Amino acid sequence: MSGPPPGTDERAALADGVVMRPARITDAAALAEAYRANREHLRPFEPARTDAFFTSAGQRAQLAGRVAERAAGSGLPYLIVAGDRIIGRCDIFAVKRGAAQSASLGYWIDRDRQGAGLATAAAHEAVRIARAAGLHRLEASTLVGNGGSEAVLTRAGFTAIGVAPAYLRIDGV
Repeated sequence: MSGPPPGTDERAALADGVVMRPARITDAAALAEAYRANREHLRPFEPARTDAFFTSAGQRAQLAGRVAERAAGSGLPYLIVAGDRIIGRCDIFAVKRGAAQSASLGYWIDRDRQGAGLATAAAHEAVRIARAAGLHRLEASTLVGNGGSEAVLTRAGFTAIGVAPAYLRIDGV
């Protein structure tokens, strides 16, 4: 692997004017703004969130945890940014070492930027980063019927393995 290790300084161009870069604690206010703008858009796809999650303090706490995971080698949190505006996230998390060498992938794109290939580009970049970090497996879960996310993962080279009923608690269900 050449260049900085995954999760440090690297920036990857996803599209004209859009980059994927490591998340920082100083991104808290902008990330809270992005979550507030996308609260209803993301609700069906994410765990139930308290109002505190959508504040700068809530995002500072979330980011502090993710940055600590990066330092410990158990996660690689990224933001998708257009100019100075956060328009999405792409996180490699739950990194397991030893024989597994695996992790999970999560991502979202701003409701106003859907359909432009940004999620697919971010998923491709996440695969590259995972390989550079020495991981053998990167997995992602989608809700049954989330055709957009299923298509993103297929285009990024993921293979559907099966259905796991009641696997995730999403939107309070």
